[in-house]
Amino acid sequence: MIETERLILRNWRSSDLEPWVAMNADPEVMRFFPAVQTREESEGMMARNRDHIEREGFGLWAVERKGVGDFLGFTGLMALKDPNPLAPGVEAGWRLARHAWGQGYASEAASAALKDGFERIGLKSIVAFTATTNLPSQAVMTRIGMLRREDLDFDHPVLPKGHPLERHVVWEATA
Repeated sequence: MIETERLILRNWRSSDLEPWVAMNADPEVMRFFPAVQTREESEGMMARNRDHIEREGFGLWAVERKGVGDFLGFTGLMALKDPNPLAPGVEAGWRLARHAWGQGYASEAASAALKDGFERIGLKSIVAFTATTNLPSQAVMTRIGMLRREDLDFDHPVLPKGHPLERHVVWEATA
């Protein structure tokens, strides 16, 4: 568990499922992903997130507002695997429900995840990447002190050639 001034980053609970499913079914939240997620896809991702945290001691944490307890989304770190061209490595990621946008939660939580990655886990480098059109996430990357790494940009290997989200830009933070 990680705490910030306003947030708690923690492992997933069964009570997170319904707001998680709703968030992943929201076309606006998922506009920089190939598609919204089905309930089954969301359930699977939640289980994988929970298992990764239990196994590795870090992962994509569920985010809640301190003192309120409402589920806001996720933020954290995830080990990268093939076919991602940045593997092996660790990625910082976040996704928040629409009601949590514009309040600085993504930057606050992502900064805490980076700090945890460098100080507790001992990572030397953490990357973040997104579609070239995802300017909101790129703004978070800038706000949390990540540096643009044009030399690492790539075409996402799971998207078909010519897909509007195929090209990804990369940012990096180092210890």
